[in-house]
Amino acid sequence: MSHDHEKTYDEIRLPDEMELLERAIRELLIEKGVFSADDFSKQMQESEKISPADGAKVVARAWSDRNFKRDLIRNPKLALSEMGYNVGAPEPNLAVVEQTEKIHHVVVCTLCSCYPRSLLGPPPEWYKSLEYRSRVVINPREVLEEFGTKIDDGIEIKVLDSTADLRYFVLPKRPEGTENYKEAELAELVSRDSMVGVRIPQKL
Repeated sequence: MSHDHEKTYDEIRLPDEMELLERAIRELLIEKGVFSADDFSKQMQESEKISPADGAKVVARAWSDRNFKRDLIRNPKLALSEMGYNVGAPEPNLAVVEQTEKIHHVVVCTLCSCYPRSLLGPPPEWYKSLEYRSRVVINPREVLEEFGTKIDDGIEIKVLDSTADLRYFVLPKRPEGTENYKEAELAELVSRDSMVGVRIPQKL
């Protein structure tokens, strides 16, 4: 596999069978009353308006405000609502996980392409690809290195498997030397990939 994910993963098309699986899961959840077809339609329309820049604003706020960061991890829905983000059906549960000196989190959806759309918008093609979904679970350290992310051997890599009921949002570590940065400047350091856990924000 090529080591240039921006050129390879993004060009991978979602297999037809995966599209069918996503549709089947969605219809099952609607049938079980987890959310309605109207809820899903509205959420998809809203997600088209969302981009990784929205998630970056959330990260920048958490880096700048300890109280917000605490609330974001404890009760994501409430904290995000204060910023004007509605994390509701059909994404009933959202967990915010923080990168630390001991644990590095990386997110995947092994079944299909569950993703925190309400903060990041639609998932990239590489996230939906069978290659990423299967390999990152088996050998996450190797996959991260292909994204240019080297994780020290002493740090545990925890792979988080998103589901239709639970989505994960990664809170990256704040780069050193950014103590005097304003929120807008901090947000510029945060990429989509860092909020999935495959890259690490760097000071510009």
